Amino acid sequence: MKRLKALADKPIIGGVVKKAMASLASNDAKAISEHFSQYLKPQIADTDALRHEVYKLRHNVYCEELHFEDVKASYEEHDEFDLRAIHCFVRHISSNNLAGTVRLITSAQDNELLPIEQFCSHALTDADISPMKYARHEVCEISRLAVPAAFRKREIDKHAGAATGAINEQVFSQTELRCFPYIAVCLYLSAAAMSYKTKRYHVFVMMEPRLARSLSFVGIMFRQLGQPIEFHGKRAAYYIDSRELKKTLSSGYLKLLQAIERDLFELKKPGTPSSGAIFLPKLIAAH
Repeated sequence: MKRLKALADKPIIGGVVKKAMASLASNDAKAISEHFSQYLKPQIADTDALRHEVYKLRHNVYCEELHFEDVKASYEEHDEFDLRAIHCFVRHISSNNLAGTVRLITSAQDNELLPIEQFCSHALTDADISPMKYARHEVCEISRLAVPAAFRKREIDKHAGAATGAINEQVFSQTELRCFPYIAVCLYLSAAAMSYKTKRYHVFVMMEPRLARSLSFVGIMFRQLGQPIEFHGKRAAYYIDSRELKKTLSSGYLKLLQAIERDLFELKKPGTPSSGAIFLPKLIAAH
């Protein structure tokens, strides 16, 4: 896959290479989706207890590991946007640990700016698309995506001899290890699913251009809204309409999205709503 990525921008053969990459990724995602729900379960944090779990994970990643924020006395990372956000996480079933989290920040009125408007407005230079172009109850922002070190493979951590970032292969099975690179993609798809479910179709996010490029290979087609800026590294503003996602996703990732939607919005028992089924309609009704 690394060699294919190096050829993807080459003239003439680049288009063929991108199709090959998309096909490989799609086939792998199709296989992963069959195992995903056995090991990893996306859920909506709709209770105080679950939100505190999310905030602790975010503190671990954003404050203790990456040092994007100062360490807090509570060992929880949260801000004013959390009060109007839908929080999602992925739980590793056998260990019961959180394998990742993301939030979808909402807006109901003109004075409720998204973080991208409040802190990165200079990154929004597209004349056609910005949060202000849409009704406030139809915009949202993907934010605070975090995957803890135990569920990532990073060569830099291995070379440094650090325990963080390396997966303990004595603890996790080979099938589980195959799922872990998909956790971040799972979180983006979870956010998109929540966006569609709550009718907040216009989704904004700050991300690294190389991540947006990688996501495009499998049909997650973010539109870049300006040049990259310095914001915890080089990041650019991006937009996607969640109504278009199922039209552009490769078949393998569509299966993965369907598995995620089942976990997020399924019914626990006949006639008994799940956490997602309870929480999301309340948000829809509020607007």
